[in-house]
Amino acid sequence: MRFIMTATTAKPHPSTNRKFVLAARPVGMPKESDFDLVSEPLPPLQDGQILLRTQYLSVDPYMRGRMTGVRTYADPVDIGQLMVGGTVGEVIESRNPDFRPGQIVVGFWGWQEFAISDGDGLRLLDPKLAPVSTALGVLGMPGMTAYFGLLEICQPRSGETVVVSGAAGAVGSLVGQIARIKDCEVVGVTGSDEKVAWLIGELGFSAAFNYKTATDYGARLQDLCPNGVDCYFDNVGGALSDAMLSVINTKARIAICGQISQYNLAKPEPGPRVFRYLLTKSARAEGFLVYNFAQRFSEGIAQMAKWMKEGKIKYRETIVEGFESAPRALIGILSGHNTGKMLVKFN
Repeated sequence: MRFIMTATTAKPHPSTNRKFVLAARPVGMPKESDFDLVSEPLPPLQDGQILLRTQYLSVDPYMRGRMTGVRTYADPVDIGQLMVGGTVGEVIESRNPDFRPGQIVVGFWGWQEFAISDGDGLRLLDPKLAPVSTALGVLGMPGMTAYFGLLEICQPRSGETVVVSGAAGAVGSLVGQIARIKDCEVVGVTGSDEKVAWLIGELGFSAAFNYKTATDYGARLQDLCPNGVDCYFDNVGGALSDAMLSVINTKARIAICGQISQYNLAKPEPGPRVFRYLLTKSARAEGFLVYNFAQRFSEGIAQMAKWMKEGKIKYRETIVEGFESAPRALIGILSGHNTGKMLVKFN
């Protein structure tokens, strides 16, 4: 299911490539003026190269961290440099024997209409098996984050209680469904009553609540998790994750996937000292990066595709129309405007 936001955009000219570069380091929430849309000539192909036309751009919270200028697990985007991002596109010209025009591939060539590639890091897609956009969502990085983050880090067992923050996002919505497949009680935390209704009514969560209207996170968690929390999949951090520490069970497992509530802060928020909670509950909190499991992606994609075919996994896409709307899409996902996977569709 998709939610469409529209914007008018001009047809790309094949001799010119348009791309978004970082214009300024954001202070707090990014602004559209933090990005520059620039044009450059598109050079001819050399032997071994292919020309790609972008169809979909993935928009993800990690992009905010790349804009800070600080290296974390990856190099930051420098001022004037192309914005990074996962992409799906069509091969429109090829001088590489491994690719032919008309094929659809997924890769990581960033915020641009066209890209020239030698084929390294690209994966061919079969549009007959699933919509190609899913290669950036349920059958892509978010799906693998949910699959390996829950099953390998949290290791949920039948009958346990799993809490997911950011539960209506691309990752969180899949985490909850995988936990249900594993016969767990699943509680989601999200940012609107509409999303709460979707999690419970369509995705099968046991319960969920709107953190924007809840006045006491700890009390709400105790109410919805009367047997305590065995697994917590953390996408947001902040006050919600602080409150979670008071309800975790002995031997609880916490997967730290993201901290989106903190990404736009000028200064870190003060929080509790967590180690005493982990100590007294013999609990474990572990951060992870999805690419730690890159060698097993084929396994995860195959299983997620099987669950989709069986009707056990559902997904949504929030699609922003028009390449020029990419900055607005990123601001939107950082503000919680998406349900499921946020994508920019190129015209």
